[in-house]
Amino acid sequence: MKYSILLGSALILAGCAADISEAEKSAPGQQGSEVASAATPEPVVPPAFTPVQSDLFGIVGSLSNAWADVDSDGDLDYAVSLKGGAIQLYLQEDGLFVDVTGAYGLPPFDPDAPPPSAEDYRREDYKEFRGLSFGDFDADGYVDLYAGATMPAQASRLYRNVGGESFVDVAAAAGLTFPGRSSRQNNWVDFDADGDLDLYAVDRIAENKLFENEDGVFEQVFADGGPTDSRATVGACWFDYNQDGRLDLFLANQSGATDALWRNDGDTFTDVAAEAGVDSAGREEGEGGVGCAIGDYDNDGDFDIFLAAYGPNRLYRNEANGTFTDVSETAGISEPDHVVGADWGDFDNDGDLDLFVVGYEGPFGEQTPLNKLYVNDGSGGFENILTLDSPLNAADHGVVWVDYDKDGDLDLSVTDGYGPEGGHFVFRNDMEASLAGHALEMMVVTGEGAVAVPGAEVRLFNAAGDLLASRLITSGGGYNAQSVIPVHFGLPSETVVDAEVTYFTPSGAANQRLDNVDVSQWQGKVLKIEVPAGD
Repeated sequence: MKYSILLGSALILAGCAADISEAEKSAPGQQGSEVASAATPEPVVPPAFTPVQSDLFGIVGSLSNAWADVDSDGDLDYAVSLKGGAIQLYLQEDGLFVDVTGAYGLPPFDPDAPPPSAEDYRREDYKEFRGLSFGDFDADGYVDLYAGATMPAQASRLYRNVGGESFVDVAAAAGLTFPGRSSRQNNWVDFDADGDLDLYAVDRIAENKLFENEDGVFEQVFADGGPTDSRATVGACWFDYNQDGRLDLFLANQSGATDALWRNDGDTFTDVAAEAGVDSAGREEGEGGVGCAIGDYDNDGDFDIFLAAYGPNRLYRNEANGTFTDVSETAGISEPDHVVGADWGDFDNDGDLDLFVVGYEGPFGEQTPLNKLYVNDGSGGFENILTLDSPLNAADHGVVWVDYDKDGDLDLSVTDGYGPEGGHFVFRNDMEASLAGHALEMMVVTGEGAVAVPGAEVRLFNAAGDLLASRLITSGGGYNAQSVIPVHFGLPSETVVDAEVTYFTPSGAANQRLDNVDVSQWQGKVLKIEVPAGD
């Protein structure tokens, strides 16, 4: 599929000339794609993107961005952490985003305060939060928010969602203040498959910690080994890489350190990165991993790793035998950029995953965004179609593909932390409605509360039983944030599909199927698959 001229030459891809503040499209549709023979139709017009409410979102120093349905009203809301300690929250109301930060008890942005300087970072009272992570830790039906403190003198925050109407910081009572830490990523994940969300907290300057959830109070486990990794970790992703029924942990490490792949052996963890081929050995001191994005880019049923890095980026193809192959160069995705984050998403609804990569170039204080939109050609190769003058070249930190307006195509959420104007922009995908409708959005939840199931796997099959695509309920991505959002399948030719969900129990993986799903019946809605909550 070729997109040679439309991305980024004017204000927006295919000529949208103005901001919009409300979604106007409708979405019908169908979809499909096969592992071996992906005969997918070419889109009539490549998707265009339009900026949404830029005045509201144009705040400097934007870092982590995460999405979830905070008020449980059926649409997705938006949280962003800022330099200086603010955590902005925008609820979506009738297609518009509304700033409710102060009303919900989160620290708001002060428009009169000067942007933080290099000297501010040396002050003990300076506040900054990264690694925004949504998850319903108390299983009450409302997603909570964890915000990791970047500065060691500050405490991290656990904001419990009170009935969808406010947040209260309960980090001290829960045992998750974690002082002395420089946070980059936090994962809500049920690593022990007991039915509640535990927390993995990475540390840029000291040991990472894994906390087990014991009725809302968190206790550190594996303190003497395993995922208590002392390398300079920035990114963390949980997934069952070897299909043994347990969630494993990939770590992206900085400062010249090797990366880690902690295999979950049940009662212990073992770092198998070197033997699996994902340790990135031989780095220089200034190089290292920053983020990870997990996705089945080749639609073969297992999950591959994209490593966003300072230095060469890497795409590791899962060989389904416990090892990975570095295919970065042959895939056309290995440029040695200063990359901060990435997110997989089928933005053109052609049935395979594309990749948006955010980063920057230039010396400290003069950084400018340098982003890539890699389109998957369906044969293992990628082509960057983003030009330097594209409005989508607007980010240097966060990136999330999210269908916020529920019209069937993926919109783009990005943050700019270093730019003098900055912002946490939302770009609406203006794909033709007839193409946008060729999609299905799904969530995997437990029977208790609103607990999404990070690490669960969703696969779609056609009527002949051929695998169409696989998606992972993510535990983190983009710039080290965790959203609670549906997985998105572009289905260009299938109208009816079978769905299979793989989830985890104390005795291993379990599957649940839903056959004969009529895709047209789920346009504008999310198909939720409920699985048991564990022991």
